Amino acid sequence: MSFMNLDYSKIASKTLEIEAQTLLEAIKGISTQFDDAVAMILNTSGKVIVTGVGKSGLIGAKIAATLASTGTSSFFLHPTEALHGDLGMIGKEDLVIAISYSGESPELSAILPHIKRFEIPLIGMTRNEKSTLGKFSDLIIPVSVTKEACPLDIAPTSSTTLTLALGDALAVCLMKARNFKKEDFASFHPGGALGRQLFVKVSDLMRRDDLPIVSEDTVTKEAIVTLSSGRLGTVLLINDQQQFVGLVSDGDIRRALLQENFSLEAPIKNYATFDPKTLNDATMLASDALVFIEQHKIQLVVITDNSNHIQGVLHIHTLVEAGIS
Repeated sequence: MSFMNLDYSKIASKTLEIEAQTLLEAIKGISTQFDDAVAMILNTSGKVIVTGVGKSGLIGAKIAATLASTGTSSFFLHPTEALHGDLGMIGKEDLVIAISYSGESPELSAILPHIKRFEIPLIGMTRNEKSTLGKFSDLIIPVSVTKEACPLDIAPTSSTTLTLALGDALAVCLMKARNFKKEDFASFHPGGALGRQLFVKVSDLMRRDDLPIVSEDTVTKEAIVTLSSGRLGTVLLINDQQQFVGLVSDGDIRRALLQENFSLEAPIKNYATFDPKTLNDATMLASDALVFIEQHKIQLVVITDNSNHIQGVLHIHTLVEAGIS
């Protein structure tokens, strides 16, 4: 297959220019109808059902997903599936957003009478208010473009971009109206980065079991065995009251080996770092613990209770592997 010698970067730039211009032109068309659409949704006690066919359906699915993740209960319903039994998924307390650029999609037009028969509020997204969709709609959000980005001015490009952007604008308006915060967003995305940042606590990630703990009077050679088996690169020291008093890292041991008076029979406390940085709140957010670790340039922090008894340890590698940032 031979390809024409075309300047593809220029074509791509032109495509973006056309679609960007479409969005800028649409700003002028935003009117009180948009306010009314937001009010209709806010007054809906049920769900927002988004429907559409083909490219409009794909855009509708994304709009429904955006609404659902930003505090507006919503799902996408394909018109064909609705005609074959799924129309029962639309309740009398719900609201429908129907998308069709032409307003004359046969599959969509077929379900409109059934929606209106149950007096379900209908918001249409179309360029033609006099179309079938326009006539059945209680309110229209106009979707009109001067030119598709497609060189044939046929394939839905600018029009789908505009529809998607209008859906985003609707979602943002609803977020503002509901005073939707980061914490709310995270509750809808507990597995996402923001959810991890706002919900995962130190207690969820800290290691509690098989900790490398020895008495501060333990001889060094025995402490080294515990350090090696503990797989933390560190051994934790406690006093007679079982309180955390210090730690010894494998680096501390290597440096101690260079000392003339180093002895494997000496107590491990001879080579310890006393009063290391600790945290005594296991309910602290893991993201805050990461900030603490980075500020103090340490790799591991010991979690204690208010009496300085060891509750667990948290390593920076654990935080990174959990996606905490």
